Amino acid sequence: AKELIRRCGDIPVYTAEFEVLTQLTGFKLTRGMLCAMRRPALPDIVDVCKNARRIAVLENVVNPTNIGAIFRSAAALGMDAVPGCSNPLYRRAIRVSMGTVFQIPWTFFDEKTEWKTEGIRSLKAMGFKTAAMALREDSFDIDDPHLMAEEKLAVVLGTEGDGLASEIADCDYTVCIPMAHGVDSLNVAAASAVAFWQLGKR
Repeated sequence: AKELIRRCGDIPVYTAEFEVLTQLTGFKLTRGMLCAMRRPALPDIVDVCKNARRIAVLENVVNPTNIGAIFRSAAALGMDAVPGCSNPLYRRAIRVSMGTVFQIPWTFFDEKTEWKTEGIRSLKAMGFKTAAMALREDSFDIDDPHLMAEEKLAVVLGTEGDGLASEIADCDYTVCIPMAHGVDSLNVAAASAVAFWQLGKR
C-alpha cells in the first residue's frame, strides 16, 4: 500500500490488526479499511443543477439501501444530479452505490425550503419540467414522446411506503411504468433504474 499511502500527503494513515478494527467498529470489516473524512459544505441546489438536463429528485426516500441503489443507477443511466432530502453518505448507502455518491453531484434542499411547494417552484424557475413517478390512471407512459422532448427534466421519486405526497399535482407530468401479472408497483430503487434508462436518453 506504499504508493497509495504516499498519495495521502499530510493525511494521517494508521494500520491495525483485524481484531482491533473489529473492536473499533463493532463489526467485522469485509475490506479491512476505514476512512474518516471532513464533509465539504453542500452546494446550493442552483449550483448543482445549473448545467444539468436530467436530474433525480428524492422526496423522503430514507432507506440507505434504496438511496445507494438509486445513486448507482443515476450515475450509470444519465442523471446529472440528485437533489433531495436524504443522506447518501450513510455507510450502507455508500457501499450499495459502489462509490457513485462521490461521483454524481447532489445536495439537500435548504432546511427552510418546503420541497412540495418552494422546492418544485425553484426547479421550475431553473427551467425544469417535473415528472412525478406515481401509479395514477391519468399518468403519461414512461416512453411518451412529450417526456423525451423536454430539454430539462426532473424525475421525482417518492418514499418507499407511501409514495409521493399528494402535492404531485404541482408536477408537470405524472409518469407510470406499466405493470404486468398483477404486480402493483416496483421498489423505488428498481423503478428509478427503469425511469433513468428511459428518461435519461439524450
